Order: sequence, then structure tokens, then C-alpha cells
Amino acid sequence: MTIQEIDRESFVEQWEQWHRAHERVLADPHGFLAITSLHWLDERPTRFEDAPGAWSTTADGVVVDLAEGEELTVDGVPVVGRHSFGVIAERDSLYLGTGDAVIEVARRGGHDILRPRHPENALRVGYTITPAYQPDPRWVLTGRYLPFEQPRPVTVGAAVEGLQHVYDAPGQVEFELEWTTHRLTAFNGREPGSLHILFTDATSGVTTYAANRSLSVPAPDAEGAVLIDFNRATNLPCAYTDLATCPLPPTENRLPVPIEAGEKIPFERLGG
Repeated sequence: MTIQEIDRESFVEQWEQWHRAHERVLADPHGFLAITSLHWLDERPTRFEDAPGAWSTTADGVVVDLAEGEELTVDGVPVVGRHSFGVIAERDSLYLGTGDAVIEVARRGGHDILRPRHPENALRVGYTITPAYQPDPRWVLTGRYLPFEQPRPVTVGAAVEGLQHVYDAPGQVEFELEWTTHRLTAFNGREPGSLHILFTDATSGVTTYAANRSLSVPAPDAEGAVLIDFNRATNLPCAYTDLATCPLPPTENRLPVPIEAGEKIPFERLGG
């Protein structure tokens, strides 16, 4: 076995470990596959079949009125009667317990929403695996981070028609592919200094999900170099369920070339 073969074997093994961990999160009993409905709250107290209580949103935030015998747990503490959760910040979520289910209360695109998550949901129970391209080192690129002088607010569409998201973009990521230079607008990632990129490409709607894919990029080094590993491009929740409010990529992040790497269209969207 050559050194190159050993390196490739190690590369594939690391990717498989990463993808298995990613799939475990996806298939969590209270993950996105467990969502049974998406409710948009307004000032009228409303009851839903898959969540206890009557829910409404007020100037002071989200409120639930629990009937006698109904109970929720907030951070492990039982709650009965009327309870106010206060004003929820944009893109934040609260997770409330009820039996073996979790009730997500969140704010998306300026609207308060309710998303019950039940482990027995058929989408989660029937989930097996997400298909993906075979990992290939040629899709690991070295790029350059181009920070803006000041973060720029960027408005993007959403998987839900009429909804918009606004993110602060700290800069762009530049890289070369097929002798062409591309620049993608980047948002802040989960880890300090890391970046998050939403994109589509020439495979979108063909072998990969049409609306978007997501890519995490580690923090740039001292010279601004970034490692772009398209093998780790993943689907967002809207690729699996219509009960998600995922953001769409900015216009400039629609690559005209095929990125034949990362996750493909889920079997659930193919009817298989």
C-alpha cells in the first residue's frame, strides 16, 4: 500500500466518522425528524393536537394557558396554569418537556412559532441514512477569507414562502475551482471565528437538494487562509421536512459549477 493510499484511507475513515456523528444528531429522538407540525402563533390563544395548552403571542412574548391536568417542564421544573416565556430573540429556541415529547418555542423571521417534537413521528422512525457522494480529497480546497470592514446585514429568503431571515455577514470566502475564482458570502459559524456558508450549485435539484446546502468552515488562520471541505456539505432540515424555516443562500452563493461532494437529496424526498 502506498503512502497516498494510506492517506486516502485515513481521509475516508475520518469523513465516515464525521458523517455518522452528523446522522446521530439528525436522528435524535427530539431532532428535526421528530417535528410533527409547525404553528404560527398570534394574539388568539389556540390549542393544537400535538401540544398541551392554549398558545398565543403578546407584546410581552409567548404565553401558554395550561388546563387542569396539563403540565410542561421548563428546565426540568414543572409548570401549570398560565405561564409567560417572555420575548424570544430572533433565531433562539426554548425546549419544553411534556411526556416523551419536546415542544420547541422559537422566533423565526420576526414570528413566534411552535414546533412539537415527538420521537414516534413516522419520519424519524423510518429514517435510515442520507445518501452522499463518496468522500474525495480533490474537493478539499484552500481558500482565502476576505473580511468586510464592518459586518453587513444580508437578507435572504426562506424555505417558507414569504418569510425572510437577516444575518450579519462578517466577510466572504474566495477560492478557485476549475480555473475560475469564486466568492461566497459567509455568516458566523457556531464555533468562535468559524464561518457558515449556504450555497447551491449545478447539482442542486439534480443529485443534491434544490434549495440549499450548508457548509461549516473552520476559523481562518493568521494569514486569512481557510480550509473549504465540500465533502462535508450537508442538508438543512428543509431537505427532509416541510416543517422547517431554513434560510436560502444569498444570490451570489449560487455556484454555476457542479459540486459533486457532500450530501445528496434525502431518500425521503425521492419517495424511496
